[in-house]
Amino acid sequence: MTTSASSAKRLLVYTGRVPNGFKVSTFLEELKLAYGGPDYETYPIDISTNKQKEPWFIQLNPNGRIPALTDRGRNNFTVFESAAILLYLVKYFDSEQRFTFDQEKEADDYSEMLQWIFFAHGGVGPMQGQARHFTLGTKEDIPYARRRYVDETKRLYSVLEIRLKDRDYLAGRGRGKVSIADFNVFPWVRRHSPTIAPTLDEWPGLKAWAERLAARPGVQAGLNVPPEAKK
Repeated sequence: MTTSASSAKRLLVYTGRVPNGFKVSTFLEELKLAYGGPDYETYPIDISTNKQKEPWFIQLNPNGRIPALTDRGRNNFTVFESAAILLYLVKYFDSEQRFTFDQEKEADDYSEMLQWIFFAHGGVGPMQGQARHFTLGTKEDIPYARRRYVDETKRLYSVLEIRLKDRDYLAGRGRGKVSIADFNVFPWVRRHSPTIAPTLDEWPGLKAWAERLAARPGVQAGLNVPPEAKK
């Protein structure tokens, strides 16, 4: 990717077609629909090539994982970890708090949002990622590991089901308001098949929530970032 200084867009996102990358791309597209920006471009990374482990990328993210974001409008400030990127984006680009909550006036709602972000960031993503690895990503068959991570992911889906049984979104009063808590976990849940379950029928509230998010135009656009390589 080459971009001249005069045409460079404000945000540069290093990402790939994986759930953690889709967290950021779907939210950026939602922001664009809501506010007309921010402008961003992507540096596509295929994690199977281990490009994210190269020294130049380690300077951006010492953990060697995608996504990472560079904000050219703030002295090339770089953010890594997908949940941290979402929090950064609402701070600087969600001026009307359409996807978050006021930390003073809506303190309880804001806390709920953080709780569900941390729940997903430390639970669903890592557990489902391991389930996928031991089911599809390794030639060695380790039944205990496969069963351990698949069952734990199903348990976490059941936790989400408890929350979403009578709600539309994870955080907010009443039936909730769409927020970055939802964008933070949706890309993992939509990837339930074939590793975790062929359908979400076992969790009807979670299924309805996932369908609700999947129908959003911003989410649909973000799930094509970066575009699939042509064969």
